Amino acid sequence: MTWRNRLFLAITLLGTLLLSACSGGLPPLIEPDETPKQFLSRQVIVVLSDDLREQWPAIDREIQLRYAIAKAGEFPLASIRVNCLVYRIPESGNPGQVPEYLPPDQVIQALGRDARIQLVERNQLFESLQNSSADPYAALEYGPQTTGADLAHRVSTGKGVPIAVIDTGVDWNHPDLIGRIAKIQNFVDGGDAHFNDESHGTAVTGVIAARANNGVGIYGVAPDSSVTALKACWYASPDSAKAACASWTLAKAIDFAINAGSRIINLSLSGPPDELLKRLLDAAFKKGVIVVAAAAEDKPQPGFPASLPTVIPVISSDARRQVARPAWLSQLLPIAAPGVDILTTAPHAGYNFLSGSSLATAHVTGVVALLLQQQPHLRPDEVRQILVRTGYAGPASTHQPQATLVNACRALASLDDGLACP
Repeated sequence: MTWRNRLFLAITLLGTLLLSACSGGLPPLIEPDETPKQFLSRQVIVVLSDDLREQWPAIDREIQLRYAIAKAGEFPLASIRVNCLVYRIPESGNPGQVPEYLPPDQVIQALGRDARIQLVERNQLFESLQNSSADPYAALEYGPQTTGADLAHRVSTGKGVPIAVIDTGVDWNHPDLIGRIAKIQNFVDGGDAHFNDESHGTAVTGVIAARANNGVGIYGVAPDSSVTALKACWYASPDSAKAACASWTLAKAIDFAINAGSRIINLSLSGPPDELLKRLLDAAFKKGVIVVAAAAEDKPQPGFPASLPTVIPVISSDARRQVARPAWLSQLLPIAAPGVDILTTAPHAGYNFLSGSSLATAHVTGVVALLLQQQPHLRPDEVRQILVRTGYAGPASTHQPQATLVNACRALASLDDGLACP
């Protein structure tokens, strides 16, 4: 791209942002007093086996009466054959009341001792891994070139590969995403109204599947893939830089993705260890679903679910192929992909530069889709081996742990002898 084209694009993007600012700035967000029921504090999830289906109503009533807690919701997870009951523990109780009020930890411990209950855990919060700021126009769309995806497109564009993006909502009317979103589903109470307005899911989806050769905007790593947009996250307040997600909504979305036949699940988010979500992701692995997850680069641990052996963990690299070096790198060697100053889609036909391992994860998801078009029956461990074997692990003289920088062209060339890569 010539300097004149770069300057034109920069001026065009700047004009778009200025117009957006004049018309009200950021897209509308759910106000704090509209917090969806899946994100209220002091919630616990009780997991019951499908084998006890006839006892579910009686167990539910007994829990509410014995522990003086109110039911907040219920959802089955067909992929792991369980039913989940959600309760909200009150903040205080009246001394001497019957039944007597118990603090949250004691309720959880008591429920955990019930032989009929498979699992009990808090409804935990997760967050997207997009940085709160980036230097606009620091780079153009370098991801497909840096990863070699532009060369890989000679033999594969991810055509028809079903990908589940579990995230915020997505602007499916964006000119670069029209026709790329096969299905949408909302798992956040009250989240339908803002589905098209949310930036994180729109950005992630653009990196993966923005349309190629349509005369506008950018193109994705897997521009002919088929995306299912599953909203399990939202913006907790109008000034939130990151989206928030809950165990409750993530569990339902992962279960949906597995049952819908998704071959790849993109999780550009991170949070605390979660046994229910682990069970679902283990089930996905056994069914051959490749799960790609963002790792936390600025924390002492990679976070969940990136820490699981059944997923592909991802960190960021920049336009010069410099890879992030988190403190935990000696514990877990992730895949690296472009995640600094990434030009991608924004709501309402916009574009923006964003940074974070969320965007890097989307690049790896796109590369996996390219591989699956060529060999649809690749297993998760086989995909990971290909990415590691064909990627770039840094200078051989370096004695420190090195993440593997993904190379889509070489990965595809390992499956197709006719593809030449530099």
